[in-house]
Amino acid sequence: MSSNASSSASVDDDLELKALRYNAQKQQRHSSDQYTRETSQQDDDGYHSDEDNFSRGSEEGERALLHNNSHENGAWQPPSSRPTATIWEQIKDIVLEAAPTLLLTTLSLTFTGKLLDTVTQWRAMQQVDQLIMIIPVILNLKGNLEMNLSARLGTAAHVGTLDDPVSRRSIILGNLSLLQAQAAVVSFIAAGVAFVLGLIIPRLPPETSSDDTTRRAAVRWLVARKPAPQVPPGTRISGISEYLLVCATSMTAACLSGVVLGSFMCFLVVLCRVWGRNPDNIAPAIASCLGDLVTLIFIGLVSMALINFLHTPIPLILGCIVIAFAIFCGVYMRRNKHVRDLIFQGWAPLFGAMIISSATGIILNLFVSRYEGFALMAVVISGLPGGVGSILVSRLSTSLHAAALSTSSRPPAGTVEASPRLVMITLLLVTLPVEVVFLAILHSMGWLRLPWTFIGLSVVFFCCAVSFSLVIARLLTNFLWKRDKDPDMYALPIHSALMDLVGQLLLVLCFEIVSLLGLSVATKEGR
Repeated sequence: MSSNASSSASVDDDLELKALRYNAQKQQRHSSDQYTRETSQQDDDGYHSDEDNFSRGSEEGERALLHNNSHENGAWQPPSSRPTATIWEQIKDIVLEAAPTLLLTTLSLTFTGKLLDTVTQWRAMQQVDQLIMIIPVILNLKGNLEMNLSARLGTAAHVGTLDDPVSRRSIILGNLSLLQAQAAVVSFIAAGVAFVLGLIIPRLPPETSSDDTTRRAAVRWLVARKPAPQVPPGTRISGISEYLLVCATSMTAACLSGVVLGSFMCFLVVLCRVWGRNPDNIAPAIASCLGDLVTLIFIGLVSMALINFLHTPIPLILGCIVIAFAIFCGVYMRRNKHVRDLIFQGWAPLFGAMIISSATGIILNLFVSRYEGFALMAVVISGLPGGVGSILVSRLSTSLHAAALSTSSRPPAGTVEASPRLVMITLLLVTLPVEVVFLAILHSMGWLRLPWTFIGLSVVFFCCAVSFSLVIARLLTNFLWKRDKDPDMYALPIHSALMDLVGQLLLVLCFEIVSLLGLSVATKEGR
C-alpha cells in the first residue's frame, strides 16, 4: 500500500509540474501578446499582417534596426537579452561604419568610369561592337548578384549561423556556388541581349561625330551603368565567331569576378563578425562598387586575350568549361541544405532590373551628350543614394530575419527603443558630407566646371534622391516580407534599378532648371 501511495504521489507531482509549465507558457504568451498590442498601437511606423508571427517579427525587427550588439561571447542573442545601448552610441556606430564605406564607394565608381574610358579604346572593344554594349548590362546584373550575396551573409552573421565553423564553411561554399551559377546564366543572357542590340541598332557614320565622338558619349553614359545603344563608328562585324567571343568573354569574366569578389565579400563579412562590426553597414555598398570595378577589369583582360583567337575554337572551349563549372556548382547547391531553396528564387528581380536599366538608358541617351559633367554627376546622384538604400535594405532584412527567430518579444528594462526614421535620417546626414567631399575633389582636379547655382541645386536634388531611396528601401523590404519573399534575394536588384532611373531623371531635371535660369551647362554639341 505504501508503494501505491508513493506511485500516486509521483503521478500527482508530475501532473502538478505539467500544470505549472502550462500556466507559465500561457502567461508568457499572454504577456508577449499584450506587449505586442501595446507597441503596435504606439508605433505609427509599424506595418501589419494577418499572421501573429509576422507581426511580432516585423515589429521586433524595426525595434532592432539600430542595434549592432546582437552577439556576445560568440553566440547570437535574442533582442530581450542583448546589452543595452543608448541611441547616440548606435548612431555613432552607423556613422563610423557607413561614412567611410560610402566615400570609398563613390571614389570607386569614379575610378570605374575613368577605367571604362580606357578599356573601350582597346582593340577588342573597337573590333567587336557587342563587347562595348555588354558592359553596362553585365555590370548591372553582376552588381546585383554581389549585393544579394552580401545581404544574405550579413543576415547569416547576425542570426549566428556563421559562428559554427562547419556551418560557416557550408554556408560560404553554398553561397559562392549559387553566385557562380547565377553569374553564368545572367552573363549568357547579357551576351545575347548585347548581340541582338548590335544587330538591330544603327550606328552613326564617322563624319557625323565631332571631337566628342559617339563612342565617348556612350562611355560617359556607361559610367552610370546604363546600356549604350550607340556603338563606335567603323565596319560592323557580327557573326557566329563574334557571338562566341562575346559569350566566352562575359561568362569567363563573370566567373572570375565571382570567385575573386565573392571570396572577398565572404572574408569581409566574417571579419566584420570577428571585429564586432555590422556587415550591413559595410558589405552591400562595397559589393556594389567593387563588383563594377572587378568585373570591368576582367572583361577588358579576357577580351584582349581572346581577340587573338577570334576565329578559332578557343572561345567555344572556354565557354563550355565555364558552363561545366556552373553545372558542377548547381549540383553542389542541390546537396547543400543552406542554399538549395534559393536556386529558383530572385531571378525575376534580376531580369526586371535589367529591363528597367535598359529603358532608362534609352531615355537618358537624349541628355547625356547635351550637358557638361553629366556622367560624373550621375555617379553622385544615382550611385550614392543607391548605396545608402542598399544599407537600409540589408539592415531591415537582417532585423526581420533575426526577429523571426527570436523567442521573446519584450525588451529588457531600460532599453532605449529607436525609431526606424532615426536610422533613415542618420543615413541621409551621413551622405551629405560624402557628396560635398566628392564635388570638392572633382572641382579641385578640374573635372567639373559648373556654376555654383547648379552645385547648390544639385545638393537639393541629391537630398531628394537619398530620401526617395530610403523610403523605397523600407517600403519595398516590408512589402516583400509580408508576401513571404526574402528581401535578401528580391529587394536589392529592384531598388538599384529604380534608383538608377529616379536619380538620373532628377539630374536631368536639375540641368533643365539651371538652363531655364539662363546659366550655361550645355556641352558644345548640346548647344
